[in-house]
Amino acid sequence: MANFNRRRVLRGMLNGGAVTVALPLLNCFLNGNGNALASGAPMPVRFGNWFWGCGMNARIFTPAKFGANFEFPEESAPLTKVKKHLNMFSNYNAYRDGAPNLCHYSGWVIIKTGQAPESRTDRPASTIDTLVARQIGRTTRFPLLTATATGSANTSFSYENGTPNPAEWSPLNFYTRLFGPEFQNPNAATFTPSPRVMARKSVLSGVMEQTKSLMAEVGAEDKVRLDQYFSGLRGLERQFDLQLTKPTPIAACVPEKAPKDPQTGMPSELVAERHDLMTQLMVMAVACDQTRVFNMAYSEAQAATIKVGYEKPHHTTTHEEPVDDKLQYQPVVSWFTLRAMEKMADFVEAFTKIKEGDGTLLDNCLIYCTSESGLARIHSNDGIPIFTAGRAGGRMKTGLHFDGKGTSHGKIGYTVMRLMGLDVKSFGTKSNEASSPIGEIVA
Repeated sequence: MANFNRRRVLRGMLNGGAVTVALPLLNCFLNGNGNALASGAPMPVRFGNWFWGCGMNARIFTPAKFGANFEFPEESAPLTKVKKHLNMFSNYNAYRDGAPNLCHYSGWVIIKTGQAPESRTDRPASTIDTLVARQIGRTTRFPLLTATATGSANTSFSYENGTPNPAEWSPLNFYTRLFGPEFQNPNAATFTPSPRVMARKSVLSGVMEQTKSLMAEVGAEDKVRLDQYFSGLRGLERQFDLQLTKPTPIAACVPEKAPKDPQTGMPSELVAERHDLMTQLMVMAVACDQTRVFNMAYSEAQAATIKVGYEKPHHTTTHEEPVDDKLQYQPVVSWFTLRAMEKMADFVEAFTKIKEGDGTLLDNCLIYCTSESGLARIHSNDGIPIFTAGRAGGRMKTGLHFDGKGTSHGKIGYTVMRLMGLDVKSFGTKSNEASSPIGEIVA
């Protein structure tokens, strides 16, 4: 690579690009029913994750009935407004199979990978979102987006090949990344390829040529490493090609003005404000087809949300607040859970407000909502609640409450992967392995 000449690679590549004039969004871009593209291709289906920490209290969180005619009790009551868009999964367990119980870590790792970690630095398999992104995310500008309302880039529950995907934590920075200078508005009257993207692609092309030539000069093990590296470069090349191509008009793509960053801190009101801003940006990123795979975290696993006037954050409260003799649960802990459920309901509802074809953006999404523990007071990995939202492009029924009867969360993970089009024989290992979907949920 020492003789690599960037000027030579860039020569002839920065003379500008073709300018085309686009039509406004017309009905002819869709089929006669408004539920598919005019070409006959179905509307794209997106996959999302939403996370909250410190679980719940099943006594006041889990509906008493299963099937379609259930009602949310007091701790999950905020979800009532989006009930018809949800499925709830109760009595599913995250099995450790002899691995240690790593508090606030084992549960979510098992749910998202199907495998129990042996230590807090152990990431035993890539999380479901990254596997789905390999399938459906390669044709968008961002194969995967991760955001948080906590104000910390470390609040991420997504990783690939052991490497975490850092979360966007600043609404302003997130807006700039999504809709800043490199954003190509699909509804703009003209399209001019970005010289900066063209430069990056030309440099990448030179690197790829050098990689090809090295393949003939190295040993077998290095060839494997170079092939993996080359595969990653090809993925980048596809992203650059996408940014240099006039996007198809999208009626729902209407970015608003850049937001201001809220104050820092963890009072629930500030967390809610950050969550609302990040939600608006994420929904518009999906509506503008900037991404088809996304993650949103309301809180950390060891939730640090604060109730103004109360001296302890959420996580500490789960361990130190006494159980009320009359209520038979921890009232302040329940208050924190209610705030999380309010934001989950708002997140789901935001996707219903974007019209897409003859339905809504949520109809073409499958959003996977999880926590990391059941009853946080005892760090339980049993009964960790899971929800799905959206109909996955008509592939999934909604409005149902499922009883896992002590089986593994792996069953849900496998079902989600199959619904997203992944051709996988199984998901998870040992007690968490699943190889058949939950048939009752498939439309």
